[in-house]
Amino acid sequence: MKIKHFILVGLLLGAAFACTSNPEATSESKMEKLPFFDIKGYLDQEIPKMDGANIAKISRVQGQQEKSDVVYSVQDWKDELDIFYQADINRPSLALSYDTKIQDNYLVHTLFPEAKGKVKEITVRYHLDKPTRITVKLIDENIFYTSIIIGKLYYNVNTFKIDHYSVESTQKIWFLKANNMKITGTVK
Repeated sequence: MKIKHFILVGLLLGAAFACTSNPEATSESKMEKLPFFDIKGYLDQEIPKMDGANIAKISRVQGQQEKSDVVYSVQDWKDELDIFYQADINRPSLALSYDTKIQDNYLVHTLFPEAKGKVKEITVRYHLDKPTRITVKLIDENIFYTSIIIGKLYYNVNTFKIDHYSVESTQKIWFLKANNMKITGTVK
């Protein structure tokens, strides 16, 4: 009987502490604590600062280059930087799939050789405890198809806003010539 009362009191205390509000959890400016670098959360914080930004964009497809000046809305930024959203590895199914190393000013998440996943590596460079460069490498391959995408996102160390970015993709289908595409953008 005493054990039942002890368990009931423990459950009630646990429920009471679970219901208390955490001011950090309700703040929109705080990122969620996750096992790996929160690319999605970080971009969701940074992209609204870039709404209406003027971009000098260079697109190169199979060696043909095109330059343009564009103005991005928040949704345009999310579309342009979609590869970084795709590189989000904070899912329960991937919790044990990555090796994490911290060396000097770098945080590196690398997919274990025996683990399965398209995101092979995420590297974050820090300056004054703020990310200044995020690099992602995604590889998707099977017998007939190989796709390699490398995305790099740079932040200005003075303003800590997105400064420039690049996304390079190489796709190779069996028996066909490889397709190569690179998009770079610089905030004016």
